[in-house]
Amino acid sequence: MSLSTAAALIPEGQGHSFEARAWRRALRIGGLRIAIELKELVRNPMALMFTVLFPLILFIIFVSVFTGHVAPGVNFSQYFAAGMIASGAFYAGFQNLAIAVPIERDNRTLKRLRGTPMPPAAYFIGKTGAVIAVYVVQVALLIGLGSLFGDLQLPGTAGRWLTFAWVSVLGLTATSLCGLAVSGLIRRSEGAAAIVSPVVVVLQFISGVFFQYGSLPGWMHDIASVFPLRWLALGMRSVFLPARFAAFEPGGHGWQHGVTALVLAAWAVIGFAVAARRFRWSNEHRG
Repeated sequence: MSLSTAAALIPEGQGHSFEARAWRRALRIGGLRIAIELKELVRNPMALMFTVLFPLILFIIFVSVFTGHVAPGVNFSQYFAAGMIASGAFYAGFQNLAIAVPIERDNRTLKRLRGTPMPPAAYFIGKTGAVIAVYVVQVALLIGLGSLFGDLQLPGTAGRWLTFAWVSVLGLTATSLCGLAVSGLIRRSEGAAAIVSPVVVVLQFISGVFFQYGSLPGWMHDIASVFPLRWLALGMRSVFLPARFAAFEPGGHGWQHGVTALVLAAWAVIGFAVAARRFRWSNEHRG
């Protein structure tokens, strides 16, 4: 019985309080699920490596190899740090969920959870909380490394911090919902990493994470502009790079905050629609 069905059986005037208690219960259990999710991540060296540490390893490797400037007053390490912070949201949200959820479905973790009194919302609260925690840790470590070894400058105005906040929130929302959507499309967990990881790497290459976006071919711009990572990277460059660097963005369009918000919001809607339709708690009724 769903919460809405149960609420319909409650006498008039008590339905709202019932739903409020149900949501408080889901939030309380969801908070406990966050701790469980993080413990499982820490105890899984492979997941910890690719979800949390991989962006840091890539940062160290790339800034050690590429030491030049991408524009006057902006060296490669500054540019790359901004791109890897954007990638952190992609790793924490999309890659993490698109791989982990099919594994939990195949090993029957989801089926067992669905059979408990735990509200389904608590599961997604736990996943969301873990994604946010991982992203915060990634950003803190990348900013630390970028400041120490890459001349990365922290935003000096409230406006830039506000931009960082809304780009992060929209980016995590879009990538997480897309990760849940893809998890419902993957039939077997054995193939999840083989499907998801190459997609993430390719998008990093064409979205201006590994190389300056303006130096990439136009056809790469056309493809990358469809996907959220290109706009996440652009948003983070607007936060961590000097304002004058906007002139080096393709087409001379600057930071395009409005387009960034629209694209990320659109992907959040698409991800939610697909996830709501295709998310499965077990593989027993696959077509």
